[in-house]
Amino acid sequence: MNEIIFKGLKIQHVLKKGLKHSYISIKPTVDEVVVLLKTPKISNTFIENLLHEKESWIRKHISKIEESKQKEIVLEDEVLLFGEIYSIDSEEATSLREKLNKTTLNNQSRALKHYQEFYKTKATEYLSQRLEYYSEIMNLDYKELKFRKMKSRWGSCSSKRTITLNTELIKVKKELIDYVLVHELAHLVHMNHSREFHSFVDLYVENSKNVRKELKNVYLGVGVK
Repeated sequence: MNEIIFKGLKIQHVLKKGLKHSYISIKPTVDEVVVLLKTPKISNTFIENLLHEKESWIRKHISKIEESKQKEIVLEDEVLLFGEIYSIDSEEATSLREKLNKTTLNNQSRALKHYQEFYKTKATEYLSQRLEYYSEIMNLDYKELKFRKMKSRWGSCSSKRTITLNTELIKVKKELIDYVLVHELAHLVHMNHSREFHSFVDLYVENSKNVRKELKNVYLGVGVK
């Protein structure tokens, strides 16, 4: 891997001989946003032209990630629920506050564990009820519901009718949560992302196309599947 500086952008370039095409991905790390370029063996001129072509796209997505990262909570002071930041002293955070009060000051790992448990509990309670609501109005039955903290998707639906939801969902706006729930339930009918699938989702989510676009702008490192 080598680093390319392009108009002030740091690009991590990975050469993979087996690739047929070139790929650009943008990922956040603790300290910065990393732009990763994977290519087969190609000329420097080709790389420069590719970066010129994709510059606007790269900068747009870096901005989205940086804007999203601004909505990060201050550990032991705030919680992020339904797209809003609440004080740790709010009613919404009562159970978490009680645990943190019993935690030794400056014990960040223990505090982080309490936060994770808090979000998982909140997600399990709220998402279960909301999924059941849409299951009834859509007249669709799933076999099993699971919860996991996932890095690559908001939710999934298997061919065995098992729906898995990301506990991080509890951090986004309620209308975006509803979209993900309807999206996964719709896979019980259409195991694809065809026109028929999206038309089916449209029956239960108003302006679903716009909602889907908004969800993509919420960067928690995940997507819908």
